[in-house]
Amino acid sequence: MQAAAELVCDARCATGESPVWVAAEQSLYWADIPRGVLHRWRAADGARTQWQLPQMLACMAPWAGEPRQWIAGLEDGLYRITLPEGGGDAQAKPLALAPHARPGMRFNDGRCDRQGRFLAGTMLLDMAAAQSVGQVYRWNGAGLADLDLGPLIVPNGMAFSPDGRTMYLSDSHPQVQAVWAFDYDTDSGTPHNRRLFVDMRPLPGRPDGAAVDADGCYWICGNDAGLVHRFTPDGRLDRSLAVPVKKPAMCAFGGAGLDTLFVTSIRPEGDLADQPLAGGVFALRPGVQGLAEPPFLGS
Repeated sequence: MQAAAELVCDARCATGESPVWVAAEQSLYWADIPRGVLHRWRAADGARTQWQLPQMLACMAPWAGEPRQWIAGLEDGLYRITLPEGGGDAQAKPLALAPHARPGMRFNDGRCDRQGRFLAGTMLLDMAAAQSVGQVYRWNGAGLADLDLGPLIVPNGMAFSPDGRTMYLSDSHPQVQAVWAFDYDTDSGTPHNRRLFVDMRPLPGRPDGAAVDADGCYWICGNDAGLVHRFTPDGRLDRSLAVPVKKPAMCAFGGAGLDTLFVTSIRPEGDLADQPLAGGVFALRPGVQGLAEPPFLGS
């Protein structure tokens, strides 16, 4: 039996997303999307630092060999972010603007593949419109490539198998709630052979952010259900772990042994009497080990 979820940080994020464990610092970074804030929690002493971005901050990855440098998906494009020591206003240098299909869009879920290329999806902020205008882009330092994986409303749940040859992607919109697997060409960074991996409509919670463990199993947050699900590589639901909030948003492995599953969450507006810790970051001990997230290796 697994231990109960432990509160790591009562961050009260509006939308806590994109947790990334940085082993060199033994620290967890994550974003609060609508507030455009990047957070850091240091495991050694629990110290917290935050930086303000000029736009909504959706996804990010550390820049290889460059301390306090990140690549990030904001509202209108991808940026190189510099974090001043001690917090404050982050510097944001544009790398590539996204050719959004219509106004009112932003980047959403994204991460690096095992080769250090950054991939990220876009979505329309107005989810109620249910418009399939989301796209997935790849950036390797030489240009922004549209991977043409649509139609997508809210691309989410991106993750890669341990060998990098399978890419997972979900659509978390209530009308879709599916997770797909793709064969992934590690030389070109191109996904193909899209196939249904999990239909989450019969399961509790909409598919949100995800991670892959060392056994190749896929962990994904069940938004609205207060659960994190683990699926085996053949798409079988292996277990579901609870967190004390309704809207877990994304998970990431970290800790000294990469055996802690950190989970960010959403703090909705309204009565939170039954989930006062909504928007916090939690730690689960699932009894498995994760994989180190690749940094961005592009120029």
